[in-house]
Amino acid sequence: MSLLTLTAGAPANGGSCVARGDDGRVVFVRYALPGEVVRVRITDQRGSYWHAEAVEIVEPSPERIEPLCPIAGVDGAGCCDMAFVDPAALRTIKGEVVANQLQRLGQFDWTGEAEPVGPGGATGWRNRVRLEVGADGRPGFHRYHSDELVTDLRCAQLPAGMLDDIPVDGARVGDQLHVVVDDDGIRHVVASGGERRPRVLEGEYAAVQRVGDRHWALPVTAFWQAHREAARVYSALVTDWAAIESGMTGWDLYGGAGLFAAALADGVGPSGQVISVDTSRAGARAGRAALADLPQVRFVTDSVRKALSGLPRGDVAVLDPPRAGAGREIVEQVAAAGVPRVIHIGCEAASFARDIGLYTRNGYTVERLRVFDAFPLTHHVECVALLTRS
Repeated sequence: MSLLTLTAGAPANGGSCVARGDDGRVVFVRYALPGEVVRVRITDQRGSYWHAEAVEIVEPSPERIEPLCPIAGVDGAGCCDMAFVDPAALRTIKGEVVANQLQRLGQFDWTGEAEPVGPGGATGWRNRVRLEVGADGRPGFHRYHSDELVTDLRCAQLPAGMLDDIPVDGARVGDQLHVVVDDDGIRHVVASGGERRPRVLEGEYAAVQRVGDRHWALPVTAFWQAHREAARVYSALVTDWAAIESGMTGWDLYGGAGLFAAALADGVGPSGQVISVDTSRAGARAGRAALADLPQVRFVTDSVRKALSGLPRGDVAVLDPPRAGAGREIVEQVAAAGVPRVIHIGCEAASFARDIGLYTRNGYTVERLRVFDAFPLTHHVECVALLTRS
């Protein structure tokens, strides 16, 4: 296929830059930086917009560096799609993307940049990863939007040695390999897939995760923050922003294993209550065990939508929904319940922005908002907002 020469414009959500072809058509270009002149290969011509990837950098940006990940990029793995950007510059770009999404989808004006999570650098930050076993029996990372695997496992997000000599005996083609290095420094490898039960290939089925003086023994296949510092940083932020007092009621919605329930429980004390809601039974089991000394915490295994109608009125609600966001129904239920203080967390900029718009249209004011570079070397961010309503 012939190549086009384009000038990359503003950064877009999802890791691309916006460019225009000679006919004025909008082209979303991956692996480019604003202002760069690039030669691109069109990857998708469907619909009103084209998608492309930069295969030659004609005029590079001063913010372009030698890629920090040796396996990512055009024709490589889809892991570190922004490894070619200076990390400080990438945090600025992420702030611009979030600001744009908030203005367009949430009708909310904000400026800022993504903050580092903890003192670590842009590499070696990840404590858990998922691979797939290919037809040749080797584990690998997917290429971007592809079923093809890259079996070179030197992803720069991972600490040195994390994937050395990964065991595959007992895994089948197509299985997912869940690899976790827990907070005790122990590696656990679990294979899952099809109708079979998960199989432990190394370590244990449960990994130890610690925040402060508390620890969780959590299934390797269950959700926990991927950045090794994120759980601690977010827990401290929730504790600060919740401003919850003794005797109050806190909601921990999409609560998983109860990380934020633990933070709220310290504030409400024995005379208050915290209800954590999630569909994950494994997460709830781990949470009940970890928080067994906090009788004020109750775990509800159900969808947030169904559970909300039966909850006692909350003084503070923490929501940490999946990538799709909470959505209109959930935000309106929270508003209808009269919750005066909400901490909303989002790991996808567009979904987060839409939710913020829903809150403001339901009478909430954004008091504080922070964006975290919780996924260095990638376009992903974590956003946290404090919303209040009289």
